[in-house]
Amino acid sequence: MCGIVGYIGKSNNALKILIDGLKSLEYRGYDSSGIAYVFHDDIKIIKEKGKVSELEKDLDFSEKINSGIAHTRWATHGVPSKLNAHPHRCEKITLVHNGIIENYAELKNELEKKYKFKSETDTEVIAVLLNDIYKEKNDIFSSIVELKKRLKGSYALAIMCSDSLDKIYAIRKDSPLIIAENKEGTFLASDVPAIIKYTKKYYLLLEDEIAVLSCDNVKFYNDSKEEIKKELITFEGSSNDAEKEGYSHFMLKEINEEKSIIKKFAARYKTIEDLLKDYEDISSYDKIDIVACGSAYHVGVIAKYLIEEYVKTPVSVEIASEYRYKNNFLTNKSLAIFISQSGETADTLASLRKVKEEKVKTLSIVNVVGSSIARESDMVIYTKAGPEIAVATTKAFIAQLLVITYMTLVLGYRKELIDSCYINKILKEIHSLDISKIIDKDYTKVAEILKDKKSIFYLGRNIDYAIALEGSLKLKEISYIHSEAYASGELKHGTISLIEKNTPVISVLTKDAIVEKTISNIKEVKARGAFNIVVSPIECDFADLVINIPKVSDILMPIVAVIPLQLIAFETAKKKGCDIDKPRNLAKSVTVE
Repeated sequence: MCGIVGYIGKSNNALKILIDGLKSLEYRGYDSSGIAYVFHDDIKIIKEKGKVSELEKDLDFSEKINSGIAHTRWATHGVPSKLNAHPHRCEKITLVHNGIIENYAELKNELEKKYKFKSETDTEVIAVLLNDIYKEKNDIFSSIVELKKRLKGSYALAIMCSDSLDKIYAIRKDSPLIIAENKEGTFLASDVPAIIKYTKKYYLLLEDEIAVLSCDNVKFYNDSKEEIKKELITFEGSSNDAEKEGYSHFMLKEINEEKSIIKKFAARYKTIEDLLKDYEDISSYDKIDIVACGSAYHVGVIAKYLIEEYVKTPVSVEIASEYRYKNNFLTNKSLAIFISQSGETADTLASLRKVKEEKVKTLSIVNVVGSSIARESDMVIYTKAGPEIAVATTKAFIAQLLVITYMTLVLGYRKELIDSCYINKILKEIHSLDISKIIDKDYTKVAEILKDKKSIFYLGRNIDYAIALEGSLKLKEISYIHSEAYASGELKHGTISLIEKNTPVISVLTKDAIVEKTISNIKEVKARGAFNIVVSPIECDFADLVINIPKVSDILMPIVAVIPLQLIAFETAKKKGCDIDKPRNLAKSVTVE
């Protein structure tokens, strides 16, 4: 939900390293920020509400600092404020925290007998508890081991101790942390963009490990203080992934990167044999559950339509936060698929663990290599879309669509429902697919129509409805305009009463078999005064405004149809002057329930 950065090393520019790291993590969503650093043999803390730029104003970058931790907070316990911002300190312990402590109230009640709390946060409870344990044990390592036993919930912690200023300690549970090092020092962060300027190699901190960072090395231990040897992971992107590279916004850059995403997939999969090597055999399962949140859930809805149509296998698509609390009627012939860009989505991860307890096979589709969902799944397919900085997903969504398209082809082939000729045709079509003309269209006229509206509707039938769901989400999350997507035949069962003169209705019209039915629904809202905008490859003389897209095979239509919806949302938010890359109240990776 929020961002952590830490550094200890030979450089005297630790303040700049930490602030640059926080800025690279601003996409994760936050409401305040803070920094703690070693200064004259003590720990100095500076915090501010609002943007990192406000914190930056308070810092003296001429100070020669070589060690510190920093944080961007997204409020869970307590309002956004300077007092509630991290880091939190209790006597000799200073720390920052991502996650949420479920038993914080119980712990706080116990500790209030000894300490007076200053903030409303669950994080201060961690600092007070660790300090209390440390006063008894007088050993920071064993105190951290004991702390882990007492906390319930999710956490990633970077810890400094006044008696051990030459080290930074880190632990995590259900919230990611990476550790890196170079010749200048050692780093910790909640995501790769914070360290990519300094190194492309990093370690993943796992839940049963404690990292100890010092000036010239990092060591990993288990709770018994036995040293653990870990494998270095190499980031496949570059530092440019965290830069706008001339684009006005990260979101616009990432929409344009969809061209290279498609080319990468096309280059990798030229034949059915290429697909069979990468996509494991899941043809023996007679029921599939797809579990996800947000845009990833919409990918799941598209996957349901594709798999059921082409492979004749029943698919249930479930919202992760609901799935984890319901009966799911799984058997040894069921497969559960989990989709997540970050691989750390809290509800999706919890659902995965629930399914694992039932001994059901799991497959994950994720972007981040080594993430929790990827590590804990029986099978994993990496989308390899590269870092996505804008909160509203675009290129990662396209990569997920490509994965489920290929998965459908392979599954159909293995079940002898799709032949090799059709697969070769689709692979060639992907290879020649050029979305440049879709991206380069002028969407400002649509944005001008939408920008002052209070409510907008998206319509579609079958797979077009699934695409409409994503278009509606994109618009509302970055432009703050209320919008809803409906299966177009359902609109007349009540919601059509909301249609009045000039109400914008955006319809997706791609599936040949049901075009006439959708056209009838579009004419129904037209008769009630709607302003009809249609995204389609066909001629639409019944629409007020048409966004033409290329005609491709049905199985590929979601890829070309969703791109205009992404750009409509972008241009509308731009016209309204919204903070497109960092929309209010949202975070890139939702690591709390």
